[in-house]
Amino acid sequence: MTAAAFDERRLHTLPRSWLVISAVLPVILLTGWVAVMAARGGAAGGGAHIGQAAPDFALADLDGNPVRLSDLRGRPVILNFWASWCGPCVEEFPMLRDALSRHAAQSVAVVGVVVRDNSEAARRFMERMGAGWPAVMDPGEQVADRFGIYGPPETFFIDANGIVRGRQIGQLNASDLERQLQLALANPAEE
Repeated sequence: MTAAAFDERRLHTLPRSWLVISAVLPVILLTGWVAVMAARGGAAGGGAHIGQAAPDFALADLDGNPVRLSDLRGRPVILNFWASWCGPCVEEFPMLRDALSRHAAQSVAVVGVVVRDNSEAARRFMERMGAGWPAVMDPGEQVADRFGIYGPPETFFIDANGIVRGRQIGQLNASDLERQLQLALANPAEE
């Protein structure tokens, strides 16, 4: 076989191989993604849903003190899933700090859930960002799984009755934060 004949034959078989790969690969990737999300409680319908009670949890903060979501009943809660290595989290923290200050009269609480990170890095991040709210460690990502998060940052807005009123997948901007927080504030605790 001459070199020219070999090259021509190779050109005819290469596109068929790529056609098969390009047809099969997306199906394999999509199947894998659905399986992972189903296991984590994400896209398959698990997790926290707007209009339903937020899953309760009890985790230790960075000082080892217990933090239980249900202990905050009666207060609106911004529940922020974050990590020290998360670039968008750096931009969100000043907004969370400002929202906490602006809505002090409404007793808004912020709780940070540290995912895919270690406590020392989280502690340094909290100090550097001047964050005064509790940050809890989520070993094994059990709480993240129960809320069905995809990855940091992700934020839930919970009203004073413990009902999820808003969810932000990905980075918040100031207007999203205020809009979502207003949903949680609009549902006062039942007397």
